[in-house]
Amino acid sequence: QVQVAESGGGLVQAGGSLRLSCVVSGSIFSINSMAWYRQAPGKQRELVATITSGGQTIYADSLKGRFTISRDNANAKNMMDLQMNSLKPEDTGVYYCSAWGTVITDSGGQKFREVWGQGTLVTVSS
Repeated sequence: QVQVAESGGGLVQAGGSLRLSCVVSGSIFSINSMAWYRQAPGKQRELVATITSGGQTIYADSLKGRFTISRDNANAKNMMDLQMNSLKPEDTGVYYCSAWGTVITDSGGQKFREVWGQGTLVTVSS
């Protein structure tokens, strides 16, 4: 089984900062890209930022300069962080971690697919 665990969400005032973390573990290897998505109440899930195994990053245009994605691949640690600064009430939502990698299936095979975490709630008060 694959575990995707997000942490770091919480309640923060507008203008404040939060740092989210994600750890991917279990029956998965050769993780390629990892990403953060978010879903605000009543809205569709949207991409926040993505980072490749080589460290290349892509951000949603509206978040450039405020959010920073980073990744730690050392010692097979599949960890990713999202530093969020100057938070706004519209940043409120559930933040999800995703990763593309080779998953060992229950039958012992391998499949390259995306795995998701359960999400962590970020609430920014005005």
